[in-house]
Amino acid sequence: MKISQVKISNFRSYQDEVTVDFCNLTAFVGKNDVGKSTILEALDIFFNENKGAVKLDREDINKKGLAKGDEDISITVIFEDLPASLIIDTSNETSLLDEYLLNKNKKLEIVKKYPKAKGEKVSVRARHPLNPECADLLLKKQKELLEILKKDSIACSDEKKNAVMRKAIWSHYSNELELGDVEIDVSKIDTKNLWVELKKYMPLYTLFQSDRKNSDGDNEIQDPMKLAVNEILKDDTIQQSLLSVATEVESKLKDVANRTLDKLNEINPEIANSLNPIIPSADSLKWADVFKSVSISGDEGIRINKRGSGVKRLILLNFFRAEAERRRNQANVPSIIYAIEEPETAQHPDHQKKLIDAFIELSNSPHNQIVLTTHSPAIVKMLKFENLKLVKSVGCEKIVNVEKHDLPYPSLNEVNFLAFSESDDGYHNELYGFIESENWLNDFKRGRPQKQYIVSDKKGASAKEWQVTLSQFIRHQIHHPENKLNERFLSGDLQQSISDMRNFIKEKQNL
Repeated sequence: MKISQVKISNFRSYQDEVTVDFCNLTAFVGKNDVGKSTILEALDIFFNENKGAVKLDREDINKKGLAKGDEDISITVIFEDLPASLIIDTSNETSLLDEYLLNKNKKLEIVKKYPKAKGEKVSVRARHPLNPECADLLLKKQKELLEILKKDSIACSDEKKNAVMRKAIWSHYSNELELGDVEIDVSKIDTKNLWVELKKYMPLYTLFQSDRKNSDGDNEIQDPMKLAVNEILKDDTIQQSLLSVATEVESKLKDVANRTLDKLNEINPEIANSLNPIIPSADSLKWADVFKSVSISGDEGIRINKRGSGVKRLILLNFFRAEAERRRNQANVPSIIYAIEEPETAQHPDHQKKLIDAFIELSNSPHNQIVLTTHSPAIVKMLKFENLKLVKSVGCEKIVNVEKHDLPYPSLNEVNFLAFSESDDGYHNELYGFIESENWLNDFKRGRPQKQYIVSDKKGASAKEWQVTLSQFIRHQIHHPENKLNERFLSGDLQQSISDMRNFIKEKQNL
């Protein structure tokens, strides 16, 4: 299964429900503290049931919602690429479609609510029969389903299989189902098997956070192999083997200690009686310490924690990728979601490009989804418009798909300007070129302040002074860097010119 859409409400900065569309690679862009990481952390809570990188607490409830008496956090994930069949009742194979467990778009919508930011309540939001004669069949036991068959004289091919009986009943009322949107509580004891079965198809969600510990003393930074040891030792089979070894050693140590004391007792009973062998129990042994010397080091034996921050993070990021894949294979889950905050942090531009290329390639696999946050205009320009989601701090549209904004055409430069207030030569050229292509230059120049731009003739013998607008002045300097006769424009000039051209284009569009 893959994420198609996510809905969040009353969680941190998201008071009213916000809906986000997802694709195979989704990147959230925007300024600091607008809620990009919140989305990734909400998904960690949803998938890892408060046992992952993020722990839910009362401080996560939206403050405005809390002031209004709303103490319930809600995180909803809508899935596509659904299993063709599943088992709900013992060994009875059925499908989500046959059980009326899909929403109006034929997708699986799982809602998790956290009253007072505590234990989750799970339900499925679906177009489900409302007719009292055939509603709530998923909550009914076999005896109750048989009573409905008998009461309404409904033919059924197998009265020992609940899924077959439900299908027969719904078929009988096919013209009177009265389908409507309902939330089916799958945390109830009667439908517990449904949730257990659905969880088998859930993707593995792994979150690489931007604020991972970064001190030399942190075990993970010292070497990802140390973290690998901890993960490997969690394996049940390995734990059983180690426990067996430890128990055997414990038994032999006790035997040696007791025989030693017996011999001592023959010589000096008083001393022998004052001694007791102290041997740690097998289950208290710290096996990770046995492997504390494992490492990945450079050719010259330089440990990772002594390398540059960019190298440390690059190695950790790729360890994260490898470890996530190992966990997916071990758990035998069908797909994996890599959620990564700010992959560009401390990375050389060459590494940024290679990382994004790797994520794009990963996202093309039918078993992977990639979710990113970024502050890098360079990364934005490596992605497609369908990959980008702009997170805004104001307005009713908190998260918007990136298509077209103030420009009448898609522009990644425009995305960077809206997300990061990024004003550069490329964006200036793009705006000026668009105005020129629309034959609007004369209109744009009319009434604007003029300033002096100096040029020399082809032989450099004499200089001429032109009166130009600020945008023309900057345009000429960008295209003719060899002309040193003019004072270089400032960043504030560039910002002002870009703002003037954007406003002019908006005015033209509104005419």
